[in-house]
Amino acid sequence: MLFNSLVFLLFFPIFAAAYFGTRGDVRHWVSLIGSYVFYGWWDWRFCFLLFGLTAVNFWIGARLAAARDDRGRRRWLTASVVVSLGVLGFFKYLNFFATSVAAGLASLGLPPQPHLVNVILPVGISFYTFQTMSYTIDLYRRHIEPEPSLLRFSVFVAFFPQLVAGPILRASEFLPQLRTDHVPTLTNAVGGLCLVLWGFVLKSVMADSLAPVVDGRFANPEAHNALSLAIGLVFYGWQIYGDFAGYSLIAIGIARMLGFTFPKNFDRPYFAASFSEFWTRWHISLSTWLRDYLYIPLGGNRRGRLRTYANLMTTMLLGGLWHGAAWTFVFWGLLHGAYLCLQRLVVAQTASIGLAGRMLGVPLVFAAVMVAWTFFRAADFAAATAYLDGIVRGGDWSFAAVEQKFSVVKGIAIVALVAALELVSFRIDVWKLAERQPWLYGGFCLACLWLISIAGTFGNDAFIYFQF
Repeated sequence: MLFNSLVFLLFFPIFAAAYFGTRGDVRHWVSLIGSYVFYGWWDWRFCFLLFGLTAVNFWIGARLAAARDDRGRRRWLTASVVVSLGVLGFFKYLNFFATSVAAGLASLGLPPQPHLVNVILPVGISFYTFQTMSYTIDLYRRHIEPEPSLLRFSVFVAFFPQLVAGPILRASEFLPQLRTDHVPTLTNAVGGLCLVLWGFVLKSVMADSLAPVVDGRFANPEAHNALSLAIGLVFYGWQIYGDFAGYSLIAIGIARMLGFTFPKNFDRPYFAASFSEFWTRWHISLSTWLRDYLYIPLGGNRRGRLRTYANLMTTMLLGGLWHGAAWTFVFWGLLHGAYLCLQRLVVAQTASIGLAGRMLGVPLVFAAVMVAWTFFRAADFAAATAYLDGIVRGGDWSFAAVEQKFSVVKGIAIVALVAALELVSFRIDVWKLAERQPWLYGGFCLACLWLISIAGTFGNDAFIYFQF
């Protein structure tokens, strides 16, 4: 089920009425059943996969917590990681590795026939496998206590606002909130609605308006001049931001309406002045997950410069692979790893770059991130390099040759508006101001509805990150 679908507009009021009309475990059952209806609307068969992964990790977590020695605890943790990554690997990477091995053998003159399996990728599997893994890892580290209720644990894994595209929740963040019967409040309702509407502005007004321009240029880069391709690339950067940040805000807003607090998942990433800062602002729940459960356990920056570089490259490589089963995603991750390593070589203390450094760093980081997005968006390496080659060696930078001029001008205006509002927000925190002046909520909601009605693009229901 999609947030931007008519069926969700019917689903959510019914769910909210049942949710606030119940208490205790009955409310948890409402949350669980509603979440499974939400997830199963796409394909009900994958509800069994979701529950199976939930039940196995709950059971392993209980065994891990009851283990009497470190060896036993490590054994149960290994079982959890193997099960979770095994499920993820089967559905997401089986055919990718099979074709990659076949291609490698073919390059050696041994052309085998790869045995491919017709596997459908379950929506959200990358998100909820990471969520269940974080639970058992935190148990192993003794950061949390085991959850005694399978019902509450199931709600933690399957809660519908974040189930299919995040934010990736931690048990320490969400399970304690399930132990409270939240009551509806006007502040949560209106504040949550504002987040939802701004999310739809980012999705329907910005991302979906930019999509036709982006799709046309990536589909046939040879037909466009250098300026047109550069516009398409920048538009893609803002499209994927609006699409994913918009989804995250809708999820966070819906959760707030129901009384829950979700962590921020995006924080004005294109105003980052360094690559490390970019990853504290982009897909925050994933970047912190990779930091806490991969980069730091590998040694972080505690074992010398070369080991730090290796840890950064490994973390970003796996972060790229998490996004998709293709070598272009791996290369995208490696590019960001290289950016982070280069930053450490050039700038010793990122926090001390100053105003001049920030004025230079923001456009530099933005340009490098856009280059990396080319490989994220393109179908393969040949398409990505052809696209970049068209920008670098295209030669023609005249606006007269740019196609879809109306859509381009509209896109530039929308991106400029969003960027300007984000820049202003560094000085004025609109959300905190609205907490003190509730009438601002109403004005903000009306402004969002006005923007959606006059500039929204409808009919593109898909969210980009559903494929991950």
